[in-house]
Amino acid sequence: MKYIPKISESEWEIMKVIWGNHPIPAERILSELPDTIVWSDQTVRTFINRLLKKKAISYEKSGRSYLYYPLVSEKECVQAESQSFLKRVFGGAEAILVTNFLEEAHLSEQEIERLEQILLEKKEKKNEL
Repeated sequence: MKYIPKISESEWEIMKVIWGNHPIPAERILSELPDTIVWSDQTVRTFINRLLKKKAISYEKSGRSYLYYPLVSEKECVQAESQSFLKRVFGGAEAILVTNFLEEAHLSEQEIERLEQILLEKKEKKNEL
């Protein structure tokens, strides 16, 4: 199984920018962050260095700049984080998570139909085995 680093909430913000715009210099990472995030250049560079140490990103030198790019995909990180959350909060029981979510969620008719479709597809695949 591929190594997926544990990424903090703040590091996720940096990763989202890098996933969407790579390779990218640190200055542009700072300017691409949402307006609700007000970090200094030094704070962004600290998070970049943490992500480099965790091997979540790497860089290539381009003139006097460093261009950063991801070593792990967003999908891989989301899956790893989802599994971690599932184990931590629901003891690994997917059914409890889904049931809890569905009981509390306010879903549109279209969202309900999509969930029904997913469940039917899962049931068909299970019956094929």
